[in-house]
Amino acid sequence: MKAMILAAGVGERMRPLTDHTPKPLLKVGGAALIEHHLRSLSAAGVREVVINVSHLAEQIEAWCGTGQRWGLSIEYSREQTPLETAGGIHRALPLLGDAPFLVVNGDVWTDYPFAASLAWRLRSHEQARLLFVGNPPQHPLGDFLLDSEGWVGLRDADQPGVTYAGIGLYAPSFFAAMRPCKMPLRPLLDASIAQRSLGGEFYNGVWEDVGTPQRLRALDAALCDAR
Repeated sequence: MKAMILAAGVGERMRPLTDHTPKPLLKVGGAALIEHHLRSLSAAGVREVVINVSHLAEQIEAWCGTGQRWGLSIEYSREQTPLETAGGIHRALPLLGDAPFLVVNGDVWTDYPFAASLAWRLRSHEQARLLFVGNPPQHPLGDFLLDSEGWVGLRDADQPGVTYAGIGLYAPSFFAAMRPCKMPLRPLLDASIAQRSLGGEFYNGVWEDVGTPQRLRALDAALCDAR
C-alpha cells in the first residue's frame, strides 16, 4: 500500500516558527515531525510514499530526499500554492495509483501502529475509513459521530463526538467527483456520510495535534522526559 503525507501547508498558527522552517520539519523528541511518520510507515511495511509540498518545499525535499535512509521510495507532488487537503490529494492521485492508499497529516504526532491501518479492507460501498481519537482540550466536541458498526455520522452542534486523527484510508474513487482546485476535505466527508460510505476506527493511544508553538513545546518536553 502507498501512503501520502500532507506537508504543503503554511502553518499559520505556528508562526513565527514556520516563517523559515516548514511545519513538518519542526522537531519534537529529537526528530522532525515528518521523520516520526516516515520511520513508523517504514516499520509497518510501507515502501512507497508521496509527500505534497508547497510552503518552503525545497527544504522538505532536500531533507527527506529519496527516502532511502528509511527504506522508502519518496515522490513529491508539488503545489504552486497550497491546495488544502482534498485539492492536494486530488493533485497527487496520478502518483498514488489505483488501489486504496493511506493519508497522514504531517502536523500530528502519534504512537499509532500504522500496520493496523495497512490491514484495513474497505467494506462494500465504503470509499474511505478514518482513524478517530478522543477529543483534545482545544477541540472538546470533536468532528463526527462513530457508531457501533464503524460508520461515521454527523453530530449535532452541542453533541460531543470524536476527533479525526488526520489518518485515513481512501479509495481513489472518493475523489472522483472533484475537479482540480483548492478544496478542503470536509465537503467530501459530508457527502460520503450522506451516502453511508464513510467508515471509521477509534484509537485510544497517544495522539497530539501539534497546532501551536505551545503544544509543540509541551509535546517535546513530554517526549524528552519519556526518553
